[in-house]
Amino acid sequence: MAESGSTRAEVLDATGCTLGVRDVSFDVHLGETFVVMGLSGSGKSTLVRCVARLTDVTKGQVTLDGDDLTAMDERTLRQIRRKKLSMVFQHFGLFPHRSVIDNAAYGLEVQGISKADRHAEAHRVLELVGLKGYEYHYPQQLSGGMQQRVGLARALAVDPEVLFFDEPFSALDPLIRRDMQDELIRLQSDLQRTIVFITHDFAEAIKLGDRIAIMKDGIFDQIGTAAELITNPATDYVREFTHDIPKAKVLTAADVMQPGEGGGRQVRADQSVESLIPLMLDDPAPLTVVDGSGLTVGIVDRTAVMAVLDDGS
Repeated sequence: MAESGSTRAEVLDATGCTLGVRDVSFDVHLGETFVVMGLSGSGKSTLVRCVARLTDVTKGQVTLDGDDLTAMDERTLRQIRRKKLSMVFQHFGLFPHRSVIDNAAYGLEVQGISKADRHAEAHRVLELVGLKGYEYHYPQQLSGGMQQRVGLARALAVDPEVLFFDEPFSALDPLIRRDMQDELIRLQSDLQRTIVFITHDFAEAIKLGDRIAIMKDGIFDQIGTAAELITNPATDYVREFTHDIPKAKVLTAADVMQPGEGGGRQVRADQSVESLIPLMLDDPAPLTVVDGSGLTVGIVDRTAVMAVLDDGS
């Protein structure tokens, strides 16, 4: 299910997992944000609990760094959870009688780290998530978004290889939710953790995910990038989810480019099609698409842009 350095985990045929996850197999790559998206009752939260070994798997495997988590005794599994895996829940799970710094340092306290050392690390991660100066406040003194940042800091403090997020932002107000999504994107850009993120919001899945798995009735209907799901939905269920997505905002120059040398105006491969529209209005000549190294990888012409707009954007 996840890869981090030499660490690799995967779910193989988790048939019969409690509450109905079945025939689910997938890998998550090093530093990838893998989003599992589905409606209530689809099995997505059960899946992440199975993978994190919070729920027993009745058939199949969850392996991490070549070790089968499903075959571990409770003591060994507890050590894996404390040092390699962290989870951020929807409802924060903060201790109301503990200060922010002691909440953030809780995982290190469980590991037996000295108070001085765990507080030093907690100070670092609280600053990382934007809570410097709030270390000695209590959860009830913070907004919902700030409380979720404490939960994120607690997860990061143990320096995990894999982070699990179970609909962490769904209880937040829309503006705070957007801020937390942006914060997670920023942190992921800096830290490059392996993340499994659960959501029922396809817009959130598109914003956060490198790849997205759409889940229904305990199985995956399709796994792919946002562009793959939008341009080539495998089932009617996936097509229904992607039907109203503004394609020009999601698809990039790389998604619609054609082979060619170009030579004219340059655009980055990761620029949205929407951002190319003003350029095409100014000058209909094809745009040269370049990668992160500045090398030409193709061209985008006006026909390609208009095809995206005509396809329901």
